[in-house]
Amino acid sequence: MAKAKSGQNTVQHVETLVRPVIEQMGLTLWDVRFEKEGPDWYLRVFIDPADGSMLDMNTCEAASRAIDPIIEAADPIDQGYFLEVGSPGLGRRMTRPEHFEKYMGEKIAARLIRPDETGNREYAGILKSFEGQTVTIETENGTVSFDLSATSFVKLCDDENLF
Repeated sequence: MAKAKSGQNTVQHVETLVRPVIEQMGLTLWDVRFEKEGPDWYLRVFIDPADGSMLDMNTCEAASRAIDPIIEAADPIDQGYFLEVGSPGLGRRMTRPEHFEKYMGEKIAARLIRPDETGNREYAGILKSFEGQTVTIETENGTVSFDLSATSFVKLCDDENLF
């Protein structure tokens, strides 16, 4: 079981620890995830250059070396895990208000956990608004709104024209 400060889960605790270091390096903290894959646990820290430039391996390595001792000293996780620091990449998942604010007017895709009243689970369209936890997109069939908690994922469609 993961340890954390009162009122924080493991991810929130790690975010609190690493955000100042990441920002001092001229980077943006996109997301932190603590995920189990098979028998192993992974602490994944996703970063982006604050200036919008491309992220390279050297920057990821430098960020990893900077935050690893801080996480180790705080010891917020009881079990063994692998630390990974990298880019959220193309088709990045959008989970926070700042993600939606940054990509307002861009094409996104969403998959609902359960079909809505029309029987649809998947939508793609232009992000029109994000208020409270409600996502509104303009699809080719009209405007659709749904609660973020009702989705399996919402992601940026920035990889459609690569191939």
